[in-house]
Formats: sequence, structure tokens, C-alpha cells
Amino acid sequence: MNIVIFGPPGAGKGTQSNFIVKKFNLHQLSTGELLRKEIKDKTKLGKDIESIINSGNLVSDEIVSNLIEKYISNNMYKNKLIFDGYPRNLIQVKNLDFLLKKYNQKIDIVLKLSVSLKTIKKRISERKTLERRKDDNENIAVKRYEMYENNIEPVIEFYKQSKLLTVVNGEKPITEISDEISGLIEGFKGWLWEIRQYKYALNKNSLIYGSYRRDKYSTK
Repeated sequence: MNIVIFGPPGAGKGTQSNFIVKKFNLHQLSTGELLRKEIKDKTKLGKDIESIINSGNLVSDEIVSNLIEKYISNNMYKNKLIFDGYPRNLIQVKNLDFLLKKYNQKIDIVLKLSVSLKTIKKRISERKTLERRKDDNENIAVKRYEMYENNIEPVIEFYKQSKLLTVVNGEKPITEISDEISGLIEGFKGWLWEIRQYKYALNKNSLIYGSYRRDKYSTK
């Protein structure tokens, strides 16, 4: 099973991704982590990425797509991926769809953590008090939230039209959100099992019927 999870900064997407990874034995793919790993490993691509970022530019969709393909093409991760915050635009949606089809895979579930700006501000205030995080600036958070919601809307609409999207209330306590997500995934896995059993039964009946017709109409 392959999953996509979305959520604005501060929605708890990372926490829920980690939960899904551990419970369902999936591999988390975060584009930010992939880019940082290339830079840390000092690969040729990593040096190019570092240069692009240092110059204030965005890493191209092509580079991100190439990094993603390394994992999609690896049988170790086949149908065991959770895409954390990716794709971010319609070009990336099409790239991801192309790569998955190329390796005989698809997206099964798309989760969107829905959290209000008011809640984001409250969480930032609590984190500043508890963790003294310097990066938790409310003004910056508001801009990130608004930018995220505006940019992600076409992607969300695409998956909604594809009947893959499920909106999860991100306002609830962490454990309740985890339980809801777990129920959704378990329900989907159960549905997949039923489909496989149904196909198996059809195939078995077809083989029996075919054997019966051969025996009935065969000449000695």
C-alpha cells in the first residue's frame, strides 16, 4: 500500500507519518529529508542541490522526481511507501503517477490533516513556551500556512476527484487522530483482502468450469 499525507506546517503531519511507518511497516519519503541526505552524503547531485538552495532558488521538480524514483524502483519499498508532503503541485502529481505506473504501483490512500490557523497559532505559542524553539515565529507560521493552503488546493482537488482523498480532523488529540488514521488504513487493507478473495474465487470457478466443459465435450 502507498499513502500520501498532507497537512500545513504545525498540523502534526510528521508525528502521524512516524506512527503510520511504525505500525504498518512502511517507509517514509520526505522530499526535504531526501535533499538533505544527498547534501550530507556529498554526492554530485547533493552538491548541485546545495548550490541551488544557497543561491535562493527552488530545487526543480525533475531533481525531486529522480530522487523519488530511486525508492519507487526499489523492490524493498514496493507498495510500502508513505509520501510525506509530496506531491506539492500538479506537475509533481503527474510525475508521481507516471513513476508509480512505470513500476506497477499506485497511490491507495490520500490523507489530509485539516487544522485551522487558530489552532496552528495556539500550538506555536505552546511550543515556544515548552521548547523555546526560535523558528516558531507566529508571523512566519501564518505566511507558511496561507502559502501552503493556496498552493496545495489544486493537488487536493485532484485527489478528491480521483476518489482517493480522506480529510482527517487534525484538531483532535494526537492519539485520537492516530486511531482514526489506523482505522482508515485497516479498513482499506480489509477491503483489499476481500477483493483478492473475490478474484481468487472467480478464477477458481473459471478453472473448474473450463475443466468441466473440456471433459464434457471432449471425444474419446
